Amino acid sequence: MNLFNYISDLLYRYECVILPGLGAFLTQNKPAFIDDKTNTFFPPAKTLSFNRHLQTNDGLLANHIAKTENITYEVALFRLRAEVKTLKRKLENGEIVLIPNIGSLKTNKNSYLEFIPETSSNFLTEAFGLSSFVSSKVEREIQKKKVEEPALLFTPQRRSIPYLKYAAIGLLAIGLSSMGGLYLYNSQVTQHNIVEKQKANSLMENQIQQATFVVNTPLPSLTLGVKKPEGNYHLIAGAFRMEENALTKIEQLKEKGYPARTIGVNKYGLHQVVYASFESREEALKSLREVKLQDNKDAWLLVEVLD
Repeated sequence: MNLFNYISDLLYRYECVILPGLGAFLTQNKPAFIDDKTNTFFPPAKTLSFNRHLQTNDGLLANHIAKTENITYEVALFRLRAEVKTLKRKLENGEIVLIPNIGSLKTNKNSYLEFIPETSSNFLTEAFGLSSFVSSKVEREIQKKKVEEPALLFTPQRRSIPYLKYAAIGLLAIGLSSMGGLYLYNSQVTQHNIVEKQKANSLMENQIQQATFVVNTPLPSLTLGVKKPEGNYHLIAGAFRMEENALTKIEQLKEKGYPARTIGVNKYGLHQVVYASFESREEALKSLREVKLQDNKDAWLLVEVLD
């Protein structure tokens, strides 16, 4: 089975591809940018990362394998788990797992999975065919435009006419007297407005002081019913990309007697289904141990305050 080819195909269409029991490959869009030091232009791309905490099967990869190889979902899931066991055995033995066009996985000194992405691969379909290139440095020469000084024009001196001088003085005197009268009128209007405003304020204050407000019938009391929170400790049964798969899982758990429900979509776009929510950590851990023994060994506990 070409497991890595199936993962690569899904990374072009989805942001999260989970290997059940091992971890999840995540993609994130990265815009185009320019490296100023090397003058290199890089196209938009999808950056790759690996999260070992996302191990619950969401059905995406198994369903893709089933459709591609024309087999049932159960057979595809069985083969997928067998491939994951082989990968985990190699990693535990210290081997480096090379994934073509994606990157490599290895176990470091602290027994943690370490993922090194392949930098030459770009899973952004919009950037298909685009590649990075280096541009030569462009030197821009700034030219200063010489500003010529305007030539002085010779203007012949004209002889002034005495009667125009006297007419201008007369018009200036008339204008000054008009402005004085207008200023006096505006001052009188402003003073009048101030006096009237004070009278209106005094009348309003007297009316407010004389008013009496009496409430004959008191308002009825309002009682609000507040629903008790279901707790901040959530026993996770699974996370599903398609909402209908999450609803199917809830019905299956309810048939077994669990108060299952969904607590919304997480930051990876997956619908989270819980067996139940608890108010105390001790009660949640006790139920987690029972579920791992009786129903689902991949169940885990999420501590989160829900809105």
